[in-house]
Amino acid sequence: MENDKEISEENKVTQEQVDNTVESNQHEPEKDMANEEEDHHEEDHHDDDHHVDYGNFSKKQLIAALKELIEKGNYVKADHIANDIKSHFEEDHFNKEKEAALKSFVKDGGEEDDFYYKQSEDDKIFFALYGDFKNRRSEQIKDLEKAKEKNLYAKNQILERLRELVDGEETTHSISTIKDIQTEWKEIGPVPGAQNKSLWASYNALMDRFYDNRSIYFELKELDRKKNLEGKIELIEKAEALDQEEDLRNAIKALNELHEEFKHIGPVPRDEQEGIWQRFKTASDAVYAKRKAYYESQKEVFKENQTKKEALIAKLGEFKDFKANRIKEWNVKTKEILEIQKEWEAIGPVPRECGREINRSFWGFFKQFFHNKNLFFKELDEIRRVNKEKAEELIKQAESLKESTDWQNTSNALIKLQQDWKKLGPTPEKVRDDLYRRFKAACDTFFDNRRQANKDINKEFEKNLESKEEVCAKIKALPGSEDLTVEHLEKLIGDFNAIGFVPRKNIKEIAAKFNEAVEACVDVMDTDGENREEFLFRLNLNKIQSDPNSDRVFNKKEHGIRKQIADLENNITLWKNNLEFFASSKTADKLKDQFDQKIEKAEEEIEKLKKKLSILREF
Repeated sequence: MENDKEISEENKVTQEQVDNTVESNQHEPEKDMANEEEDHHEEDHHDDDHHVDYGNFSKKQLIAALKELIEKGNYVKADHIANDIKSHFEEDHFNKEKEAALKSFVKDGGEEDDFYYKQSEDDKIFFALYGDFKNRRSEQIKDLEKAKEKNLYAKNQILERLRELVDGEETTHSISTIKDIQTEWKEIGPVPGAQNKSLWASYNALMDRFYDNRSIYFELKELDRKKNLEGKIELIEKAEALDQEEDLRNAIKALNELHEEFKHIGPVPRDEQEGIWQRFKTASDAVYAKRKAYYESQKEVFKENQTKKEALIAKLGEFKDFKANRIKEWNVKTKEILEIQKEWEAIGPVPRECGREINRSFWGFFKQFFHNKNLFFKELDEIRRVNKEKAEELIKQAESLKESTDWQNTSNALIKLQQDWKKLGPTPEKVRDDLYRRFKAACDTFFDNRRQANKDINKEFEKNLESKEEVCAKIKALPGSEDLTVEHLEKLIGDFNAIGFVPRKNIKEIAAKFNEAVEACVDVMDTDGENREEFLFRLNLNKIQSDPNSDRVFNKKEHGIRKQIADLENNITLWKNNLEFFASSKTADKLKDQFDQKIEKAEEEIEKLKKKLSILREF
């Protein structure tokens, strides 16, 4: 290599010397620590950094997980996590939705070659985030490579200074300078892997030459090595204590940090090198063995977890085709499903080789249930939307009637609207109370107005009752007095009828008093013959006039009189026709006289009826 060539020519440390030094120090484990530590770090990267099961994550949860990964910033290390998230997003969601859309397209008559799948907003967001992650990772790799090249240059500069120190004249500041170089070397970050071994080899070779070639500082070197020994023993004791650490992840993390410190401390006395390394390695192996044993022991646990989860999958499968028409039934089943989910999440991981399939089965049934539930609520939402429109129409009708003073008809109309409201069915929950409030307010406005109006009317009815009581008293006092005349009686009857309505509860009572008083007057009045009949008819009409249904009664009475007149006229016509068929004889003449009498009597009756019609029209 070019750097190694410069070492040979400018600083008189030949590649052969470096190789020999490396070879002579193969028994010194710190010289090869870079390789072993890379292996440990690689193993830790895969075992400890990622334990999230994304199998039950929704699209939005996967998007959130990817966003969180981007925000952490360690794109290179997190690449396998991002790939895992993408795999779940595509397999568990995107591909299924795309396949379902294709089936629907073909089912509706489309050709598969013409199918184009339009991504949802969540799809676009996710793939944009994933592309952003990959771009950032690429940039980070470039930055890391640049940093490594920069670190390589810096370490080569340190090697140049170290060579100058090794080959230069000995001074009292050499040890201090070498310590500064060691500190700087330690603080510089990683370099490209291809140059790492040769850098360490050159560094260790030059450090050995520094101590070996300067006999004047031999005692200081030995003292420094002993000091390094103390530092490494302290690290070893910390590593040995990690065997008691219950949290295995914390133990592995701490051990990695101890390894980093161990390899930067510097050499120890040669006779201690092998023992120190073996002791440190033994402590490290104990922790690594513990980790290995843990993963081995977990295999049986994972198998048991698999059995438990398969039982829950079978249990959950019973809910896959559940259907119901009531919210309560869906809520009851949802609680059962969520209890099964709690059991699932409490069980723990299963063997990696079957984890994805088990997760797919469980969450497939889980999602199918909630898919069916969502369809139910979508249908319910549509029903609620339609009912909301019907409710708005009922409210509109009620509000148009609330100020009406047509008490009876409007009351009937509003009662009908209230019955229709009860038959509506569910409306959207967020507007349900407001709809009912508006409808009730419109109805209450009308019925409150009617109630107030009835109060006023009842007061008027009470006054009418008092007035009618006074008229009844006057009529009752007529028999035996000089004031008892047809005209006076008819006037009082007219006064009674003109007064108006009385309270419903008093209608029969006051009518009875009125009839009793009038009939007492009629019984003692001096009327007879036709005049009496007309008087009684007129009196009867006057009494009927006070009835709330008087118009209907008058119409019925008029219809009856007209029918009597028509029947009599038909009989007269028939009798007159029959008279034409009688021959001249004593018997025939006798029959003619009888028919003539009938005709005369019928015509008289018609005149009376017509007189009644004339009287009836006055009312």
